[in-house]
Amino acid sequence: MNISDIDILKIRRITAQLQQEHDRLRMKFKFLKFQNFIGLALMILSVIGILLSTYLCFVGAMNTFLLVLTIAFWNSILHELEHDLIHGLYFKKVKFIHNMMLFTVWFFRPLTLNPWIRKYWHYNHHQHSGQKIDIEERGVTNGEKWGFLRLLITPDLVLGFLLRLRRLKKEIIQEKQNGNFSEKDSEKLKSTVLFGMLPFGIPLHFLFYFWIILYSLSYFGLFSPTNWTSSFFEISNPVIYIFVLPNLIRQFCLHFITSNMHYYGDIEEGNILQQTQVLNRWWTWPFQLFCFNFGSTHSIHHFVVNEPFYLRQMSMKKSHQVFKQEGIRFNDTRSFKNANHYWPK
Repeated sequence: MNISDIDILKIRRITAQLQQEHDRLRMKFKFLKFQNFIGLALMILSVIGILLSTYLCFVGAMNTFLLVLTIAFWNSILHELEHDLIHGLYFKKVKFIHNMMLFTVWFFRPLTLNPWIRKYWHYNHHQHSGQKIDIEERGVTNGEKWGFLRLLITPDLVLGFLLRLRRLKKEIIQEKQNGNFSEKDSEKLKSTVLFGMLPFGIPLHFLFYFWIILYSLSYFGLFSPTNWTSSFFEISNPVIYIFVLPNLIRQFCLHFITSNMHYYGDIEEGNILQQTQVLNRWWTWPFQLFCFNFGSTHSIHHFVVNEPFYLRQMSMKKSHQVFKQEGIRFNDTRSFKNANHYWPK
């Protein structure tokens, strides 16, 4: 599809006004010029927050429920940092620090895709947002009909892949035949499936599946605890409470917001006006808390990709004014019933 001249002008006006606001903020707040160190400081702060929460739980000053929620919040900041790192916004010219930061944000969010691999699919997402070959968003349930299956797989990348393997494979084969999915894309997808969730994600997912089954059987009295189960829980519980449950909660919140604020299937390729909506209705705030207000700010990123996440938060009020003037949709919950399509069916 060809983007209309009217939409092209709207995109240019929005982009120019958002960039102008970012430039104004940089002029007003001089500390923003230390972008590398702001990113590094936020990462260190988040890691300290996770370690401190873990220590407080270990000494009995914090219960496990609060521990899980606290770590989920800190991990939401680490996710935003990973996204910025993928766009080369911190220490791009100092590869050691850049890669160290990438590894750190991955280590504390180990259920996610290897960030060096994710980089390929995130760039692909910007090029083909809302299309069948938008592997990143399709992977987090964008374009699926809402029901029990989508609810089940929203936080779980492994389960989502296994339960949709046949259909997703058929879609990709068709797109490859249509010339929309290159040989390079195919090879990258194969390596992603084989290695993208290693060495952390796959083992931790299956540890969690075994843990939840064993815990449920014990809880309902269908399995009598033994010495080996006690030892298993003693070893696995810290891993589950520190690395698995916080990230499942964070991923559910993030994937719910991102998969529903992105449109799918019937939009013009490359038309940024149709790629996203602003999703910030009052009832989304429990989700926004664990994805750092993603629903309010991510649309800004589609127009201006080279600004860090905290600057999007600072420019949000002005950005929303511009969006409303230019007709960007807000809280289009109709798309929830329509498998995230842009146009009514």
